[in-house]
Amino acid sequence: MNISKLYHVDKKNIKALEALLTECFEEDPLYKKLIPDEQRRKKLLPELFECDLEELFSTCEIYADSKALNGMIVVCDETRSYNKFKIFLEEMHAYFKTNHYLIKEDPSLKTFYNFIIGKDYLNSKWTEEIHKDNRLHIIYLAVRPSMQHHGISSQLIESVLEYAQERKLVVSLETHNEQNVKFYENFGFQLFEIVEKHFNLKQYCLVYNLT
Repeated sequence: MNISKLYHVDKKNIKALEALLTECFEEDPLYKKLIPDEQRRKKLLPELFECDLEELFSTCEIYADSKALNGMIVVCDETRSYNKFKIFLEEMHAYFKTNHYLIKEDPSLKTFYNFIIGKDYLNSKWTEEIHKDNRLHIIYLAVRPSMQHHGISSQLIESVLEYAQERKLVVSLETHNEQNVKFYENFGFQLFEIVEKHFNLKQYCLVYNLT
């Protein structure tokens, strides 16, 4: 997958991406539900995003607005063929490493329990209902708060949608912030369904180019 208009990020930037995701998602409704304690959340998120990014670099493409990394988008290309055994091993490694951090930072196991019952908010399971092999899934779209309203989000998402349009691909994503729904609808996304399980939290599932 090659989106020439964006800066392709490699693994040497993992710490910068980890910091960017932490800054962008520490007040996200999902993570506030999963990790209610603010201090624990600030401590845990960098560790969790580290695990996540290590896996994502093997299974996804990560792009930024520029080398400054003021914004990033993580895209999983479902049209690609992967080494399923290798992916399984990487997922297991990330799973056990994540659980280690959850238990280490909260020995009461309350946070660990939240992640277990909230797994359907984290695994994009809803996309199985689309049944499309010609699909891209946007896992993260994040722009540094101090750089928002500068067109970076539009640059990132428009570049991915242009790539998808040229190849007649469906694009899917989810957000847990209702205010984001209108933003994505402005680009042509349509609300596919709303998932609400276990928590008083809604996951808004959106699709683009689904015919």
